[in-house]
Amino acid sequence: MIPATRRSVLATGAAALAGLAVPAYGALAPTPTMRGGANNYRPGAPVVERIGAGGFLMTGTVRRAGDGAPLPGRRIQIWAHTTEGHERDARSHGATLTAADGSFRMDMPQIVPAFGQPHGHLAFDAEQDAAFGGGGFETVFLRPVMARPDQTALHVDFVLQPA
Repeated sequence: MIPATRRSVLATGAAALAGLAVPAYGALAPTPTMRGGANNYRPGAPVVERIGAGGFLMTGTVRRAGDGAPLPGRRIQIWAHTTEGHERDARSHGATLTAADGSFRMDMPQIVPAFGQPHGHLAFDAEQDAAFGGGGFETVFLRPVMARPDQTALHVDFVLQPA
C-alpha cells in the first residue's frame, strides 16, 4: 500500500469535489513512440500467419493505458532487417491481430543487425487498425533493440492511449 501524504489527500479530495476522475496508483502509462520506429513503415501490410520461413519469434501484448485492460483484435504490424530481406522490402512486413487476452505473436526470419544494431519495428497504426473494425487509440511506432544478435525471440508490449 502506498502511504497517503498530505499533498495526495488534498489532491484526491479536490479532484473528487470537482467531479474529476482520479487515476489509481499503479495505473499504466501509455507507451511513447520511439525515435526511428516508423522507418520503412508500409501502411496496409497484409495480416499473415508468419513472415517468410520463420525461425524468430516476435511476441507481445497490447493493453489500454490506465487500467491495463487487454485489447483484443488490435492490428500490429511487424517488420525488420532479416536473413531473408531488408526492412524496406514488402516481403519483410506483415501484420497480426491480438488474441482475446491482448497477446500477439509472429514467426519471422531471424533478425540481423542493420546500422550496427539488431532491431525490429512494430506499429500500432490507428488508421490501419480502424480498417479492421478497431480505432479509438493513438498510433505508436516502436523500434526495440535486441540485447544480442543471436537472440531468437523478442517480446514487446504496447500500452495504448485512448484517442
